[in-house]
Amino acid sequence: MSLIKTLYEKDLYPEIEDSAESDFARDCIQIASERLAKGEIDRRTFMKAIAFLGAAPAVMTLGGKTAQAAEEVVVVNWGGPAVEAYTQAFGVPFEKATGVKVVIDGTGPLGSKIKAMVDANAVTWDVCDTGTGTTLVLEKQGVLQKIDYGIVDKSKMQEKFAYEYGCANYMFSFILAYNKTKVPSAPTGWADFWDLEKFPGYRTLRKQPNGMLEACMMAAGKDKDSIYPIDLDLAIGKLKEIKDYVIAWGSGSQSQELFRTGEVIMGDIWHTRANLLNQETNGDVTWTWEQGIVTAGMWNVPNNNPAGTKTAMEFIASAQDPEQQLVLFNAMGNGPANPAAAAQVPDDKKYIDPGQPENLAKQVLQNGPWYQEDSGVRNLTNDELSREMWLDALSS
Repeated sequence: MSLIKTLYEKDLYPEIEDSAESDFARDCIQIASERLAKGEIDRRTFMKAIAFLGAAPAVMTLGGKTAQAAEEVVVVNWGGPAVEAYTQAFGVPFEKATGVKVVIDGTGPLGSKIKAMVDANAVTWDVCDTGTGTTLVLEKQGVLQKIDYGIVDKSKMQEKFAYEYGCANYMFSFILAYNKTKVPSAPTGWADFWDLEKFPGYRTLRKQPNGMLEACMMAAGKDKDSIYPIDLDLAIGKLKEIKDYVIAWGSGSQSQELFRTGEVIMGDIWHTRANLLNQETNGDVTWTWEQGIVTAGMWNVPNNNPAGTKTAMEFIASAQDPEQQLVLFNAMGNGPANPAAAAQVPDDKKYIDPGQPENLAKQVLQNGPWYQEDSGVRNLTNDELSREMWLDALSS
């Protein structure tokens, strides 16, 4: 009988539209709330951090009016308790610079909803905080505007994350975390993760393949420059080699709990959760940046947005401000997208920033476009086919 475990069966088959980036953004909000409750950050830092994520519990309108072109810019993200904070961190500065109010909608920028708005010619959002996968899907569907890099500064992000129809707003990584007290030596990469003889015990991998397939490829001996195009048969074959010692995680908090309870000795998890574990275990749980997989959240602008293209692009440009990106980093550890912000990270915190040059050099910049390419099987994209194969391998 398979020893594969899942924490919640309902999480095993999430909607196909869910992405690593949207899941990560929602996890960031949870992390900030938990840190505030523990007194690890003050309310001001919390509010600014949530503001950067564009989080709000509902649509905020001014005077009961909906957004009007050239008067307001509506930014949608994954929700949270900080309408006031967003106004202070971004709304007030943006209004002073442009005369345009900022309105926050926290109902969640699902790709299907963005497409439905555009198709119905009833767009109410100006800027959407999504991810690389959603960006590329919506690009194929023809519902997004090109990023105007005459307004948005392409040099203020990693070139690989400056997409034609989306651009990075922060970075995050999938990394190899491990419990120093339960391994004979520090693992140095995914080959060690797959070495059940040298490193006996359970591991944790995500219930979805994004960020996991790359680890499988490196475990199979591929170097960082030869991971893509991913050989799905090879990658899934590597999963099957260790699946009886895999406990799958569906949320960031679940991945953290598996280490807390001692159920796993190693895991492919988000770097933000590894950092929290490192703090609460006094360094017993740590991680290596070696062979990490770094990706980014994305700003998008839907077609026919009410405030107009120029206003939306100006808002995105304003969000490139290094100081605001550092607020998010200090609260949750999200890597600043702007290299200028990374350069301002204090020396004693650089080890938790995926975008530091020394950390970035050890990692793989995820090739988001590969996931949306045609797999050649039943008209499925690589993303769709890999999900099917990954879940089938986990559950068999």
